Amino acid sequence: MKLIAVIGAGTMGNGIAHTFAQNGFTVKLIDVSEKALDKGMATIFANLDRMVSKGSITEEDKFKTLNNIITYTDIEDGVVGVDLVIEAATENLELKLNIFRQLNEVCSHNTIFATNTSSISITQIGAVVAHPERVIGMHFMNPVPLMPLVEVIRGNKTSDEVTKIIMTLAEKLGKTPVEVNDFPGFVTNRILMPMINESIETLYNKVAGVYEIDTVMKLGMGHPMGPLQLADFIGLDVCLAILNVMHDGFKNPKYTPCPLLVDMVNTGKLGVKSGEGFYDYSESKKAAKVAKQFN
Repeated sequence: MKLIAVIGAGTMGNGIAHTFAQNGFTVKLIDVSEKALDKGMATIFANLDRMVSKGSITEEDKFKTLNNIITYTDIEDGVVGVDLVIEAATENLELKLNIFRQLNEVCSHNTIFATNTSSISITQIGAVVAHPERVIGMHFMNPVPLMPLVEVIRGNKTSDEVTKIIMTLAEKLGKTPVEVNDFPGFVTNRILMPMINESIETLYNKVAGVYEIDTVMKLGMGHPMGPLQLADFIGLDVCLAILNVMHDGFKNPKYTPCPLLVDMVNTGKLGVKSGEGFYDYSESKKAAKVAKQFN
């Protein structure tokens, strides 16, 4: 398995492409938007430069990694001959189902289909392809090149063979794969999102301010990043989408998104990606000031 396609050049997609390319795989990075591809490749370049400056890779390693990535704006062209497709599109069920329907039409029956979804049912995604036994969840953490965990999620029909291949593949990337079963939110977000949501509720109820809540969780609980800052980095729209999936899946009110989170998403305050969330990232000086507080 040496030829990989990654669908989606956003934060997770470009990170996944970077990680595979740095480990010697040929990667086809696919996005319908040329602008998104250019932005994704610029991010990879900047991240590789940062690694060179820290001495973790050489200039030669950087250019080898970049040369391992080919960009496409057409899915059908991009997935020709690949061994594995990893979908890393927006956390939207219908969008993902449409992508997998298209993959089912154009890929060989031997191609493994993985999704980087952080909450959506692998079984439900697998139901739209002819061979659901080859569909699996491969949930990377952000930032992908640095975070060691890959949550490997088996759908109800995912085969033992495919699971073993993906577990081994994650290890080849220098990651630690953990196999989990297919429930809304899996393990990571079933535990993480209620904590983030409760932190937002704490702010909403005026128990404490943003900095105070994050500082309590950092210094008192040993978290490397406060939950509100983490929500900003994940994307508040992503947090809301995951909570909605869990609320719909479990029918449990404890997963009901806080009204403040809903309001922030509706007004376009999505966190780092939009320049404003619980913190203001709109100006480099302000972003630097925020970052300094957490170093």
